[in-house]
Amino acid sequence: MATGKDRQRQLAREHYERQMRRRAERQARARRVTVIGSTVGVLVVVCGVIAAVTLLGGNDAETSAEAAPPTPAASSTPVDPTKVTCQYTDDSNGPSKDVGRPPAKPDLDAETMTLKTNHGDIVIDLEPMKAPCTVNSFAFLAEKDYFDGTKCHRLVTPSTGGLAILQCGDPQAKADGKGGTDGQGGPGYKFADENLGGMEYGRGVVAMANSGPDTNGSQFFIVYGDETKSLPPQYTPFGTVTKGMDIVDKVAEGGFLADNVAPKVGVEIKDVTISGKS
Repeated sequence: MATGKDRQRQLAREHYERQMRRRAERQARARRVTVIGSTVGVLVVVCGVIAAVTLLGGNDAETSAEAAPPTPAASSTPVDPTKVTCQYTDDSNGPSKDVGRPPAKPDLDAETMTLKTNHGDIVIDLEPMKAPCTVNSFAFLAEKDYFDGTKCHRLVTPSTGGLAILQCGDPQAKADGKGGTDGQGGPGYKFADENLGGMEYGRGVVAMANSGPDTNGSQFFIVYGDETKSLPPQYTPFGTVTKGMDIVDKVAEGGFLADNVAPKVGVEIKDVTISGKS
């Protein structure tokens, strides 16, 4: 016989699934390339624990990836990065800044990415062995000066979105708090998810923002809280901040210009550099 708690869990699950479907439909209509959504809300109290679930974009689970083997498995299943061929396919939205496509063979020597911002450097240790095609894309875009002059356009705080995230990587974002086309820009290509479930979304983790499975482009987010329990494994984690979290904290403390959009303390990425093995 089902218990009251079983019924609560069932209702919470059904409520969560309905919200996911509605969110996916809205995003499909808007054709937004990359969005970190606002809070889904508190679902249910079970055993005295409130489970807050907030999504960063996302389409129906039935959305299928383009078949392009061999590619990295979109899970924590180990892959041999030396045998991976990266597939970068057309994004229907087209490029916001056209710099071409990354090579199919991933750059496994990329170790560190430095975001030179108007507040100082944010240094990220990369994971080319876990997310080879993601790191390869960043190495390519950095070499092409793709990120130069871009602004971090979205700030989500625990009080408003349940998460603690700063999102960047849209070359057309104005980050003025008015929304507009912020969050829609990309390089004109997309690629498959990697390393899902391979890293927890803890403080300092850097992951790809997306609008559904296998829709990665150039936008990414930095976690400044601890999203391990509230964020589902749907966003490719590819690095960890080792220097500059104080910058992200400063931006977060400043709040945003409007709900879950541009931070008041503006962040401009002046240059991105990749260092590797010598």
